[in-house]
Amino acid sequence: MRFQRSYFSGHGRWARQPWRSRLHLHALLSIEDEDTLLAHPVVGASWEGFVIENLLAVAPEGVGGFFYRSAGGAEIDLLLQFPDGKLWAVEIKRSLTPRPRRGFHSACADLEPEGRFVVYPGAEAFPLTPEIEAIPLRHLALRLAQS
Repeated sequence: MRFQRSYFSGHGRWARQPWRSRLHLHALLSIEDEDTLLAHPVVGASWEGFVIENLLAVAPEGVGGFFYRSAGGAEIDLLLQFPDGKLWAVEIKRSLTPRPRRGFHSACADLEPEGRFVVYPGAEAFPLTPEIEAIPLRHLALRLAQS
């Protein structure tokens, strides 16, 4: 089980520390196969945990992974901080037509991350805006591992 650390931005905002463990979650909910998972309302949270665990597993030494949520509801599912201080903001969506929420835009305005990504289960990367890229997990994992 991994605890995702909270990120303090200097804007007076802290984030709570959600725990991420798909195996524990699936066991507690008696989810034993893919069909059961896909029909269960927890599928989105499971996908989010899967993405986070995979990205943190390939992150280079010294890259920290954080959860960010402001008091006003601005949220980043995974904030990656590189040793040089550079930030990547990662929103996680299970939809094939991913759209970040307003809170993601607000959090990015606060933190000004260099990379802004929406990970989705599709096959191709494409721009959502000039600053935000929709990207498959595999593509972002490769980019992160090579950074």
